[in-house]
Amino acid sequence: MNRLDYGSALDTVIERPSRSRSSNKKRKWREIEALQERHRLLKELQNIDNNFDGELDNLLM
Repeated sequence: MNRLDYGSALDTVIERPSRSRSSNKKRKWREIEALQERHRLLKELQNIDNNFDGELDNLLM
């Protein structure tokens, strides 16, 4: 093989996107959405009961 063959072989290499990167992004978005939902719930509970201290973990268990 000569040098031209190596150059053309490198041009045809295509990298596939990794699944782990996309699954990590989905997982991060799920975590963000869960935190946003938790924040909305806390605000709603505080609007209903002004004396609510914000300990949502105790209520969910």
